[in-house]
Amino acid sequence: MSEKILDLGNHRCRVIASRGSGVPIVLLHGYSYTSAVWQRISLMDLLKEKHVPFLGLDMPYGGHSDCHPHSRNVETNVSVAREAISAFFGSASPMLVGASLGAHMALQYAARFPVKCLLLVGAVRVFESRLTEAYNNFRFPVRLIIGSEDRIASEEDLRTLAGKLPYAKLTVYEGEGHSAYIGSSERFKRDLLELYALAEQ
Repeated sequence: MSEKILDLGNHRCRVIASRGSGVPIVLLHGYSYTSAVWQRISLMDLLKEKHVPFLGLDMPYGGHSDCHPHSRNVETNVSVAREAISAFFGSASPMLVGASLGAHMALQYAARFPVKCLLLVGAVRVFESRLTEAYNNFRFPVRLIIGSEDRIASEEDLRTLAGKLPYAKLTVYEGEGHSAYIGSSERFKRDLLELYALAEQ
């Protein structure tokens, strides 16, 4: 596992990555976090132990991220993610894991580029027009997770989205808030590995 600052177009962003074999996993943090949050829940250690290639990327949208200049612009963020994925994994289609705003950016990425699957926690703004138009082309597994006490993401919206996508499933983590993957990290890691097994098929 290595950590470094990567030049990505007009941005300089911290990445934490590990090489391996199989489908690469790309981890997109929420607005209030950085790529270090995946270390905090020991997800990166687990993936490294299993020789799963992964990339944790500090994104321009993050309020505390080590990625400059900061930007909330969707096209800018998708472009940074695309460049980082290409730099590490070439043309491989990744599994994207995103939380909150990171989940939104994962959806935006999947609307533009091939992915194996999506694992999204507390996804926000899921019915923006660009996304609504793209959902007909989402022919891959999508797992949506929300905490029952989430006051930021809309469980109703995610239920509607799960009903629209042919290979989507919504899971509610009882008693958890917006960052459900932190409070129920062991369950989240099990869910991630279960979806990853599908991506590898």
